Amino acid sequence: MKAGLDDEMLSACAVADPYGYLGGLRAVEPVYWNARYRSWVLTRHADVSVAMTDGRFSSDRIAPVIARERARARPDLDLVETFELLDRWLVFRDPPEHTRFRRLVHKAFSPRIIASMRGEVERVADELVEAARVEAEAADGVVDLIREVAFPLPAIVIASMLGVPAQDRERFKDWSDDISALVFGALDDPDRHGRARVGMLELVGYISALLERVREVPGDDLASALVQARDGEESLTEDELVAICVNLLFGGHETTTNLIANSVLAFIEHPDQAELLRADGSLAGAAIEEMLRFDGPAKSVVRIAAEDIELGGRTIRAGDRVFVMLAGANRDPEVFEDPDRFDITRKGVGHLGFGVGVHYCLGATLARLEGTVVVPRLLERFPRMELAGEELEWDRVILTRGMKRLPVRLNAS
Repeated sequence: MKAGLDDEMLSACAVADPYGYLGGLRAVEPVYWNARYRSWVLTRHADVSVAMTDGRFSSDRIAPVIARERARARPDLDLVETFELLDRWLVFRDPPEHTRFRRLVHKAFSPRIIASMRGEVERVADELVEAARVEAEAADGVVDLIREVAFPLPAIVIASMLGVPAQDRERFKDWSDDISALVFGALDDPDRHGRARVGMLELVGYISALLERVREVPGDDLASALVQARDGEESLTEDELVAICVNLLFGGHETTTNLIANSVLAFIEHPDQAELLRADGSLAGAAIEEMLRFDGPAKSVVRIAAEDIELGGRTIRAGDRVFVMLAGANRDPEVFEDPDRFDITRKGVGHLGFGVGVHYCLGATLARLEGTVVVPRLLERFPRMELAGEELEWDRVILTRGMKRLPVRLNAS
């Protein structure tokens, strides 16, 4: 390890300020071998772009884990079962299987279908913003904006799209928490496998029952559209249907919750930008794009080298794990002028907050819709919103960027 470089990506400083940590790596060794996590760490925009688009960097990080576990003298069959369920998720598949899977899913998750959800997103956002106001009046003006708005909005929307009854939606928070530590890289959590297995099995069971009801009585929802999705003679298998619904329910709210909360925090800390958006609502789309660059919900994605790869003067060996740091790429001064400045009028090169290439985020259109609807509403409704004084606690995971709570005083004096 070079002098001045720290291998602990989950240190208090690196979790609180990943941009400073990743900027230090990028300046000294942008293609860096982290001995603690036995992984390469890419922090430069150019290298991240290559890793996201070059087929030699595989998205299938689950199959190698299953193979290693099965090869042990006494394999942990519970662990194998958990990873076999994850292995069916779209985000962990490579072409050509990924291409077929995504083509079928896209038919039920098209921009046109998402655009038709605007009225429902606006209705839910208005209800939650008003409920937050009422809650604040009963709690000395302070609310946890994640609990009151940032979590329930995307959770309600994706659950509604899939036809999940309203009384069941709260259950998904517990399941999501159990699974997220495994999926999003809480590598310092020794109990993550057991909790993830229980949460995954319960969620899979719930989705299987939901799909059975949908087949009997199809409706005007995403689950029905997925069941009916066809491309010629092809359709989704039962395992694929369960996997995509689990993936959507999990990913459809986890990252958007962080996008909304991180956006509100950024505007609180940059009141000049909040005033710009209040004065010109047409900047909402640009504001969310800048937010995705400046402090987006995804810090990193994982790739596995399918063969030896030369990158940045280093040799990444076949089988090596690679942390592709989107957060590092989005603050690269070689690409973005004054990258640590939050500027909703920024022009130029696009961010990599939703990835790039064949694995570009399937839910990007929905996340953008939800962000552009609810964030301006919060800023307009509560123009004097401020942090309530508590120290913010960030999730200690490598792949995502989110807070445990976001306590705010909605109408500060």
